[in-house]
Amino acid sequence: MKTTKSRNEAERAKQPGAARAVSGIGMRGESAAVAEFGATPHVRAREFSIFYGDNEAVRKVTVDILARYVTAIIGPSGCGKSTFLRAINRMNDLIPGCRTGGILEFDGQQVYADKIDVVVLRRRIGMVFQKPNPFPKSVFDNVAYGPRLHGTRDKGKLAEIVERSLRRAALWEEVKDRLSSNALGLSGGQQQRLCLARALAVEPEILLMDEPTSALDPKATARIEDLINELRGQYTIIIVTHNMQQAARVSDFTAFLYEGILVEFGQTPDLFTKPSRKQTEDYITGRFG
Repeated sequence: MKTTKSRNEAERAKQPGAARAVSGIGMRGESAAVAEFGATPHVRAREFSIFYGDNEAVRKVTVDILARYVTAIIGPSGCGKSTFLRAINRMNDLIPGCRTGGILEFDGQQVYADKIDVVVLRRRIGMVFQKPNPFPKSVFDNVAYGPRLHGTRDKGKLAEIVERSLRRAALWEEVKDRLSSNALGLSGGQQQRLCLARALAVEPEILLMDEPTSALDPKATARIEDLINELRGQYTIIIVTHNMQQAARVSDFTAFLYEGILVEFGQTPDLFTKPSRKQTEDYITGRFG
């Protein structure tokens, strides 16, 4: 059986121009990533900032995140990684005093435009949080929650969605005889995969993952990483992680944030083996002061 790392490397080897850097913004406002791969970005930020009161937590970030690739965001604690991630589906709206500046687009539409339906946005952009947060309901009702919220009532259709989502999250075989049991009785790793199944149940286009394995043991972490590799190419995945080895294993692109500033963005093998910024090199080699 191939390891997670070897599968990931094999996938990267299939990508055109895999050895070349993709950071930088061209004359037309087009990133080198877009120019390199000939793709329209799924998420596009231009001079995008996020403020908590007077504090600028994310500072004029400009980046393109390509569809159906895995992008990792790394950086020290408090650098704005999770803040930027949550901005993509407007989770920061729940924080008093939070405001934004600049442009953030999803599929060409401004995320912070007044006309945006936030409920629809969050259906299209799912999220898995740092700690598993299953509802105190049955396994079935956890996964069926989103489809029901969006109008699906047919029991047969719901059963189909639940099974498909649990299979995608590699959890079906473990819980198929426990669908009516309380989800809080699952292990931590199973709960996190259940939360992933719950996100997948509404057929999102993007999966945001905020340190999804930080509370898990190594075995459960490996399962989540395997799932990320299995889901690549089907979804745009953006993962925030403190674990640089994890970023190297699972991502196609990596963004390095420091004090709210995007220091460097590029293809993951390039950023980890030949970073263009000394600050990036110092961080990934543990010499960061």
